[in-house]
Amino acid sequence: MGHTSLDKIKALQKNPANVRNLCILAHVDHGKTTLADSLVASNGIISSRLAGKLRYLDSREDEQIRGITMKSSAISLHYAAGEKDYLINLIDSPGHVDFSSEVSTAVRLCDGAIVIVDAVEGVCPQTQAVLRQAWLENIRPVLVINKIDRVIMELKLTSQEAYTHLQKILEQVNAVTGSLFTSKVLEDRAVKEERAEEDKEEGDIKPAECPGSEQVYDWSAGLEDSDDSQLYFSPDQGNVVFASAIDGWGFSIQQFAQVHSQRMGIRAEVLLKTSWGDFYLNAKAKKIMKGAHAKGKKPLFVQLVLDNIWSLYDAVVTRRDKEKIEKMMMSLGVKVMTRDLRHSDPKVLLSAICKTRFFCYGVHYSTCPRSL
Repeated sequence: MGHTSLDKIKALQKNPANVRNLCILAHVDHGKTTLADSLVASNGIISSRLAGKLRYLDSREDEQIRGITMKSSAISLHYAAGEKDYLINLIDSPGHVDFSSEVSTAVRLCDGAIVIVDAVEGVCPQTQAVLRQAWLENIRPVLVINKIDRVIMELKLTSQEAYTHLQKILEQVNAVTGSLFTSKVLEDRAVKEERAEEDKEEGDIKPAECPGSEQVYDWSAGLEDSDDSQLYFSPDQGNVVFASAIDGWGFSIQQFAQVHSQRMGIRAEVLLKTSWGDFYLNAKAKKIMKGAHAKGKKPLFVQLVLDNIWSLYDAVVTRRDKEKIEKMMMSLGVKVMTRDLRHSDPKVLLSAICKTRFFCYGVHYSTCPRSL
């Protein structure tokens, strides 16, 4: 996304083929409106400094006072994918169970959904509810694991511990998705058997098809023949984003794969397949090898991604080490304004560094049914 004008938005509205409707779904206080602020700021509608504080889409006075979203709000944003321009109608929906009717209405209007999960709290009751609503409306969501900064600053986890923690959250979300898939398959099987019984009673089934003395029972549930490979969330499939909306950054592993492929001389496709999982980098052999857990090695995701983020937070927020900050900025090729560098709040400098480099919202809208 980038700064855009009202005339550009009007022009995009005239081409329905390039219009996408997306809603943001989550449990209450998992960061929906803060994420929406960051996306709105990316179009230059509000200042990036106010993202997360302004709560732009909470337009009602009672929403601002209570600090929660009570009514769904929508805004049109410009999104550029290569040489193509798209209009994203973004809907920020409530997370409280009392306003679930607003969520169901938003889901029915959309082509895709962004499901946000707090990295500390994990899957909550309303998270399960919104995943189920997205499933029933047959839209494929993108998962955003938000508030990674809380894992660093509050839980004080190491990068290795955080990786295990993120894996567990991903397993929780996929468990909900798996239960929805299983219920659907069993429901379809029950309907099929009911129809077969009705046909049998009406005499539509011939005796040869239904022998009288040789009754055959099928104990399989039908799960073996069903393809569920594209239903689950996995970073290498482009449907998982790691973010800290309050600090203004987010990324998918595709972005890191592209950056590190140039530095390491390894194809981006290889890095994409091995960045998440039991793989590690053998520095001596200059190869990516399997068996990180068995050999006591750091997984590739920790080596290439989490370690860098942890080092950044340690230098900028925790220690405020100016020399280390300057070295990191030089290695990243980052330049920030002097006022950000001297600001008393370290989060201002952190946000400036992240937004300048490759930390940006990497939501892959291609996972929606109407792919870009």
